Amino acid sequence: MATAPSISYSITIRLEVPSGGSAVSELTTTVERTGGIVTALDVTASGAEALRIDLTCAASDTDHAALIVSALEAISDVKVEKVSDRTFLMHLGGVIETATKHPLRNRDDLSMIYTPGVARICMAIAADKEDARRLTVKRNSVAVVSDGSAVLGLGNIGPHAAMPVMEGKAALFKGFADIDAWPICLDTQDVDQIVETVAAISPGFAGINLEDISAPRCFEIEARLRERLDIPVFHDDQHGTAVVVLAALRNALKVVGKDIGTARIVLAGAGAAGTAVLKVLMHAGAKHVVVCDVQGVVHQGREGLDESLQWIADHTNADGLTGTLREALPGADVFIGVSAPNLLNAQDVEAMADDAIVFALANPDPEIDPAIARQHARVVATGRSDYPNQINNVLAFPGIFRGLLDAQSHGIGMDILLAAAEAIAGSVTADELNANYIVPSVFHADVHKRVAAAVRKAAEAADSTH
Repeated sequence: MATAPSISYSITIRLEVPSGGSAVSELTTTVERTGGIVTALDVTASGAEALRIDLTCAASDTDHAALIVSALEAISDVKVEKVSDRTFLMHLGGVIETATKHPLRNRDDLSMIYTPGVARICMAIAADKEDARRLTVKRNSVAVVSDGSAVLGLGNIGPHAAMPVMEGKAALFKGFADIDAWPICLDTQDVDQIVETVAAISPGFAGINLEDISAPRCFEIEARLRERLDIPVFHDDQHGTAVVVLAALRNALKVVGKDIGTARIVLAGAGAAGTAVLKVLMHAGAKHVVVCDVQGVVHQGREGLDESLQWIADHTNADGLTGTLREALPGADVFIGVSAPNLLNAQDVEAMADDAIVFALANPDPEIDPAIARQHARVVATGRSDYPNQINNVLAFPGIFRGLLDAQSHGIGMDILLAAAEAIAGSVTADELNANYIVPSVFHADVHKRVAAAVRKAAEAADSTH
C-alpha cells in the first residue's frame, strides 16, 4: 500500500524565481505532479528582478522529499537556496523544557524557594513522606520510562534514539492533561537493573509510564514494579492500547447490534499489546476469543508455549481450534489485529460473519488495507490518522494519569481501565455514533476530562476498599 504524503515529512523549500515569467505558476504544478501536496506558498521578499518564495509541502518519505526538490530545481530560472525539514526543526533542542512556578525577583523569594525556608518543607516531608505529594513536584509528575527496545514500530533502536519519542510523550501529557512528565531513557535492557533503577527514582514521581519496552520483559518489569511501588505503574503499549480498543469495540458493537458476551472475536498478536487487549476484553465480558500469533492459533495442545502464551491457551479458544489465522477467521464477528502488515485479504473478511468489525491496528501498515476491508466489513478501524476511527493511545493515557494523580492513587487496577474505556466510548453521543465515528478525536473538547473524572472516581473507590 503506497504511503500518502504526510506532515511528518513536511519540508519548506526556499526558492529564488524571476519576478516575471511563468516560474511561479509552475511551482505548485511541479510538486503535485511528483505526488507531493503544497500546504503553503509564501513570498518572503520581492524585488524588481526576483522573488524569494518559501514553498512548504508534504511528502511521503525522505526519498520522495528529495524527488520533489530535484523536480523544482529542474524548472528553468528557479534556484533552490535552502531546504528545511520541518519535523527536524521542531525537535532542535528537544520539544519540552522546565519552568519555575514562582519568579526569583529578590532575596525574599530566594529564601522561601531555597535556603533557609526550604528546610521547613524538608522536615515536614521527613515527618510524613506522603506530604511529598502535596509539597513537591511529585504531586503532578510522571516518569516516562523506556529502554529503547521496541520503539514505535522501529524496533530495538536503543535509549538515545528513543529520547525524541519519550519527549513527545511528555509533551502530550502536558498538552492534554497538564501533567509534568519526564523522559527517562535507560541505558540497560536488563530486567533486574530496570526494576531497581525505576524503584530508586520513584520518590520524585506520582506515576510511572512504561513505554516501548519489548515483550515478554515488559510483563515482568511491570509486575515487579507494581508489587514494589506505592504509585501507579502503567505500560501504555499494553494498557493504553487495550483501553482504546475496548472503547472502540463497545461502540462498534452498538453500531452492528451485537453483544461483547456473545461476539466471536479473533485476535492477531500475542505480544504486549495483544495480551493486554485480551485481558481487558475478557474483564469486560468477552467469552469467545481465539488468539493467533506468528505460529498460528494459540491452543492448549501447542508445543513450546512460554508462560504468557500458556495463560492465553488456558483462558481462550474453548472450542480448541487449531491452524492458521486465516483458518480461524471464518464466521468471526470481530477481528482485532495488533501484529504485522498485510496478513489478510478481501476473501478473509468476506468469510467473517455479517456486519463484521475489523480493527487492523498494525502501524504504519495495517493487517489489511482499510479500503479493502470496507468492501465486506461494516466497521473498520486502524491505528492511522488518515482513515476514520483511529485507535490512538492519546485518547487514554493523559486522562488516566490525570485521574490517578488527582486521586493520589497508589495503584491501578482493571476496574480503572474499564472506567477509562467507558468514558472514551461515552464521549461519542448516540446522535454522533455511526460506522465511521466510533471513537472521538484526540482533540475532542471533553474526552480527556471525562476520562480523568471517571478514573479518579474508580481509583478513589478502589483505594477506599483497601
